[in-house]
Amino acid sequence: MKADLKREITTYVAPRGRFEIVTVAPAQFLMIDGHGDPNTAPEYADALATLYPVAYGLKFLSKNEIGRDYTVMPLEALWWADDLETFTSGRDKSQWDWTVMNLIPDWLTAAHLDVVRDRVARKSSAPVLDRLRLEPFAEGLCVQTLHLGPYDAEGPVLERLHHDVVPDHGLRLRGKHHEIYLSDARRTAPEKLRTILRQPVEPA
Repeated sequence: MKADLKREITTYVAPRGRFEIVTVAPAQFLMIDGHGDPNTAPEYADALATLYPVAYGLKFLSKNEIGRDYTVMPLEALWWADDLETFTSGRDKSQWDWTVMNLIPDWLTAAHLDVVRDRVARKSSAPVLDRLRLEPFAEGLCVQTLHLGPYDAEGPVLERLHHDVVPDHGLRLRGKHHEIYLSDARRTAPEKLRTILRQPVEPA
């Protein structure tokens, strides 16, 4: 049986057109940090070119050597900047910091990653392999929604989230803006892209 963690973890589903408050369970992720416009910065392309070979390497190690198969999880990213308006009205991507992420099942360990890291280093071009890490990540209380459409149309949704939804529920922002890419941007028309927009919050 192949585990489909995206179906098993309920917070990988979000409503379109409304916001919901959820509690996100802790998980472990492959992570690579960077800075700059994801559309033009070579650093972002290098991060993805490293993340995917390792994610699939861990999947095949798990299937072939542990006997536990699973579907590789969607790409995710944390985004932050000194001024939140760079995400809403400004959309100045050159000011963005980011962490690209991929959830890894809890039966895989840092020792498994070391094995896969060595294999990837020998067989493929992974430009920033030395910057990749496996790290636990706990978000806890969050507000999230499903955005349908281009990434650059997210601004008004995030502005409503920051200025209306969160304070109306007696909450305040904390942590980093989180996006989960349910669609493959290389194969999906911009108007059909499905992205979970998630913001950690706490009582005001």
